[in-house]
Amino acid sequence: MQYNRYFLAGAVCSGAAALLHLLCIVFGASWYRFFGAGERIARLAEAGSLIPAVMTLAIAALLSAWCAYALSGAGVIRKLPYTRLALCAIAFIYCFRGLAFPSLIFFFPENSSLFWALSSSISFGIGLLHVLGLKQMWWKL
Repeated sequence: MQYNRYFLAGAVCSGAAALLHLLCIVFGASWYRFFGAGERIARLAEAGSLIPAVMTLAIAALLSAWCAYALSGAGVIRKLPYTRLALCAIAFIYCFRGLAFPSLIFFFPENSSLFWALSSSISFGIGLLHVLGLKQMWWKL
């Protein structure tokens, strides 16, 4: 069986992002800082607060669900409920995150220009993978 390579690549990216979020919980403040969560979150983690871990766990769960939907769109796992709608929303969110960074910078001034350039490019790229997957698989979803 041949799987849709765009959704498969998108699934790998979302799965990797989920794993990195979980590793931030495990390795703490230095990882939160490195991946751009901001100094406030890093300090909360250093202080032993559960807030960063709970927030990060929620993000990891969402990214894992996105991974599952991309695997469903790729044909690797069974079709999940509302697959087409979910994949459209996921593609939109990734692309929006990639393009919205000029507005987001003001809410997170402690993040570097390099962080914004890299994270926005990666997000937009993952969004494009989903868009290309949707284009190829639209009538099969």
